[in-house]
Amino acid sequence: MTQRVARNALYLTIASVGQKIIAFVYFLFLARVMMPDMTGQYFLALSITTIYSVVAEFGITSVTIREIAKDPTQARQLISHALALKLPLIILAVSGSVATGWLLGYDHSVQVLIAMSCVVLVLDALQVFFYGVLRGFQALQFEAAGIFSGMLTTALVGSLVLALAPSLPLLVVALMGGSFINLLVASFCVARRLGWSTLIPHWSSQDARLILKMAFPFALAAIFVKIYSYVDSIFISKILDTTAVGVYAIAYKFTYAFQFLPLAFIAALYPGMSAVAGKDPASLKQIFLRSMWYMALISSPIVFGLYAVAPEAILLAGKEYTQATIVLQTLIFVLIPIFLDFPIGSLLNACGKQSTKTVIMGVTMIINIVLNAILIPQVGILGAAYAALASFVFMFVAGLFYIPSVIPSFSFRQLVRTILPIYLVGVIMLIVVIVLKPLMGWIPVVFIGGGVYLVGLLVTGSFKLTDLGYFKRV
Repeated sequence: MTQRVARNALYLTIASVGQKIIAFVYFLFLARVMMPDMTGQYFLALSITTIYSVVAEFGITSVTIREIAKDPTQARQLISHALALKLPLIILAVSGSVATGWLLGYDHSVQVLIAMSCVVLVLDALQVFFYGVLRGFQALQFEAAGIFSGMLTTALVGSLVLALAPSLPLLVVALMGGSFINLLVASFCVARRLGWSTLIPHWSSQDARLILKMAFPFALAAIFVKIYSYVDSIFISKILDTTAVGVYAIAYKFTYAFQFLPLAFIAALYPGMSAVAGKDPASLKQIFLRSMWYMALISSPIVFGLYAVAPEAILLAGKEYTQATIVLQTLIFVLIPIFLDFPIGSLLNACGKQSTKTVIMGVTMIINIVLNAILIPQVGILGAAYAALASFVFMFVAGLFYIPSVIPSFSFRQLVRTILPIYLVGVIMLIVVIVLKPLMGWIPVVFIGGGVYLVGLLVTGSFKLTDLGYFKRV
């Protein structure tokens, strides 16, 4: 990785962390002011448009990044043809979102929110594409500035709305503002590099078919991810109500707020996996085991730590969300299979097994839908947490099953020896925090728990001082 690419990736990672922090704090503020029912309506509307955003995207950005990186001279033609293809897809995504709200019989207020959220869908579909173009040119610093300023705009405008005149439509307008800022930054940077004429769509049936053919595998995987990530909100809204969606949304936000950590790490390691795949099995095995070690290292304190302080964490959103405590204490465990699956997915993709990974994701989606339909009527929103946990465990185990096909010398026993002590240390940390929390309060105990975790890693040999150099290189 060149110094320029590493620097740009650092900019993007820092901006992403800042964006996640702002978004998380803003959502807690929103939840406290709007209460569970209104929060549920807001989260539901965004969940529906987020699912349909994959139709507007359809893997075109991934193809654009790859093709521009391979041959920058074709960028102008590719961009104009891809834009022409995206326009009917965006119309289809908007139509699907609005039709879903109507067909599912949601209240008029929810249908209005879905329609307004479609504006955000359109703006995001375009800005993500333009940032993809810049990624193809390895110009990530512009995306870093855009995503941070966009989220900051949304948070500032949304906070003013919450403080002065709380209103769900105005909160969606705040989202529009952030997305519009992102689109301005992204489109201006592309136009400055390639000329404004590049942003004019040009239709070509031949090129459209070619782009769709290349994009289809990316689109299929993205569709599976979006559906099994957000379909639970739709089930909860129809089987229960939007108040239940609001309560579930708090547990959901706490759980998935940490996914940028494995994403950033895998983005750094994936090129290394690709470079040695099929050429150096020993190095590939070492990179994979090291990745699994890292994923266990960061997931263990998050899972067991948040489980221990779940009641206090949920109260940050307000006492109206106390039902979300048990949901969070269940849902948080999905992070273990999710984090551990990131290196597996990267390995299979690097070794040309992306179709295998896509099939696994498809089966995961089916399991998730079926379990949501069965469990939510039986145990309420906790059923959605059980469905997520079961489906993600399947995804991890199914992916792990295929590792020996690309690394013949891979040993399941060696993997267990690597990650099991880390999770055992996490359990010890959990016990210490639960015992001391009533005596000292939860904030001091968080730091004590962190110290216990670090000492436990050093004692078990799961982490050595020499590993600090590895973290610096990554």
